[in-house]
Amino acid sequence: MNTSGLATLATGGIVSPFTRLRRLLGDVVPGHARPIDMTVGEPHETVPPFVGDLLKQADGTLTHYPQIRGSGELRDAIASFIERRYGLPTQMLERAREVHPLNGSREGLFFALLPAVGRKPGLERPAVLMPNPYFQAYNGAANCLNAEPVYLTVDDSTGYLPDLDKLAANEGLLKRTAAFYLCSPANPQGAMASAEYLGRALSLARQYDFMLFCDECYSEIYTGAPPPGGLQVAAATPERFRNLVCFNSLSKRSNVPGLRSGYAAGDGDFLETMAEIRNLVAPQMPGPQQHASIALWADDTHVETIRSAYNAKFDVCDTVLGRRFGYARPDGGFFLWLDVSQLGGGEQASVTLWKGCGLKVVPGAFLAMPDREGTNPGDAYIRVALVHDLDTTREALERLVASVH
Repeated sequence: MNTSGLATLATGGIVSPFTRLRRLLGDVVPGHARPIDMTVGEPHETVPPFVGDLLKQADGTLTHYPQIRGSGELRDAIASFIERRYGLPTQMLERAREVHPLNGSREGLFFALLPAVGRKPGLERPAVLMPNPYFQAYNGAANCLNAEPVYLTVDDSTGYLPDLDKLAANEGLLKRTAAFYLCSPANPQGAMASAEYLGRALSLARQYDFMLFCDECYSEIYTGAPPPGGLQVAAATPERFRNLVCFNSLSKRSNVPGLRSGYAAGDGDFLETMAEIRNLVAPQMPGPQQHASIALWADDTHVETIRSAYNAKFDVCDTVLGRRFGYARPDGGFFLWLDVSQLGGGEQASVTLWKGCGLKVVPGAFLAMPDREGTNPGDAYIRVALVHDLDTTREALERLVASVH
């Protein structure tokens, strides 16, 4: 690990979008007696009722150090979910090598870059590709390793996914790439990568021998057909899961962000190395978490209930927003990516909404970086997280609409 990258983090060179928002709003008083915070992607739907009992049942596990790779039962539950969800043959995944439990997907997305960079030692400064806007863990990992974060700007012209044609034409970049982070459904726009798109991204990873990291934490929240998965596409290839790791968690799928339970699955050789790194520096998943996670991964009924709740909220969006702010019902996820140019752009709108009607949102520019021309693809936007109940969601959107009159 390069210490200059750590120094950048430690001295505040990289700042969380939520810290930036707190500084932006400063001492601004919310303009409503009941403020509504729609910034963090923290689901507020009902937690599956059996979770509490399961956590209590596993008290006995607290007297033992848990294994870094989790229990065999947990790995089997995760693998069975993947096989069930993506129509793979039963027992296709090697439970011991191709499935690795995590304390939430964010931890894995960060730690995975260490062996990804390490497997290409000849690169003076490896490149790490990521969509722009991006999830902060991608950028944090790249900077921590003093790798070059390469921001692939996405917008409506690219379908809110990185332009693979443009990427394929840049052979020099691909030759020095260590990893490519790809999120589908995308955060924040909800765009869904097709099986063909995933297959092409994987082909590039294999051709230039970098790792494709598929961030699939919103895979179970969708408004139409379920999104394809990276493992689903890779399973049909002779190389199986080579050069691919997919990440997911129970935070969104099961409405338990506080449980901190997720997984990495895919390339067994890569995960062997990643497991050894985590065994040195990362925390194991506590036994009670593992016990509850087994039941959650095995049950799909509560997931259907949660998905229905989000679709009901999007019905409200359809009614209240219509076509305002460039709104269109996304394919997946639970965010709105709204064009607030008429309110002066994302940063000004965030202050205006908080001061005027007590609605807290994230400026899009805080989730992205300027391109080579100096244009930030998030400048005109705000991100709105639909994590509250139906009535609160409706009230928040009505306040937003009223703010433009």
